[in-house]
Amino acid sequence: MKDILTADFMVEMIRTVSNMYDHGWDERNGGNVSLMLDEKETSDYLQRQTVLRTIPTGFAAPELEGKTFLVTGTGKYFKNVKYAPEVNLGIVRLKDGGKQAELLWGFTDGGQFTSEFPAHMMSHAARLKADPENRVVMHCHPENLLAMTYVHDLDERQFTRTLWQMCTECIVVFPDGVNVLPWMLCGTNEIGEATAEKMKTARLVIWSQHGVYGAGKNLDETFGLIETAEKAAEIFMKIAHLPRVNTITDEQMHLLEKRFGVQAREGWLD
Repeated sequence: MKDILTADFMVEMIRTVSNMYDHGWDERNGGNVSLMLDEKETSDYLQRQTVLRTIPTGFAAPELEGKTFLVTGTGKYFKNVKYAPEVNLGIVRLKDGGKQAELLWGFTDGGQFTSEFPAHMMSHAARLKADPENRVVMHCHPENLLAMTYVHDLDERQFTRTLWQMCTECIVVFPDGVNVLPWMLCGTNEIGEATAEKMKTARLVIWSQHGVYGAGKNLDETFGLIETAEKAAEIFMKIAHLPRVNTITDEQMHLLEKRFGVQAREGWLD
């Protein structure tokens, strides 16, 4: 077998979580990432028939039966992943309708997947129904999106429109907009279910006074999705106390739709 640390999916995961930490999105052990893997890309690196141990998941996701995920660990610091990936990351395969996870690699210190694992898996299931190519769910705490939930109306249409108006590329990068949850207790099935419901209509879900969930086809796309929304939130927080003399109008955003072949969420532009 080839060294799994040289696999493209592993290199990209390590690079991504390190970048998230460097951006200040994942302080201490905050944040988590899961990447769905297919058998073909792991066949040269992983003995799939060898199960190290089985971990109860605390939820059911029959639509993810047999799916394999590279996931960050609970209590792990993203800054340490590049130095000890086998401790801070794990590869698990769901079985028994998602109620059990077979550990195939990693978590060598006896640890397990993130406490937000149920929310990740529920979001994967929801996004796969919306987009069969979805493979990534990413949770982090970008400071400006978080700050925005303290001072902005949490109405999803209004929140989205504000972000779209902050930077020309926003409506191109996330034309499906942003969905928003009120503050909820994290690490529970309840917030996982609520997030998954929001994931049916948007790839970005804001957890008020906490952070954001993003989903995408690969790590780069998902990171860039959050990065773009966070830049827009940063601009908003810099100008929110000032009179706005100019803005990006709905008419101009319709021009962007035509130019880039995207469709804004129905009813969210005038």
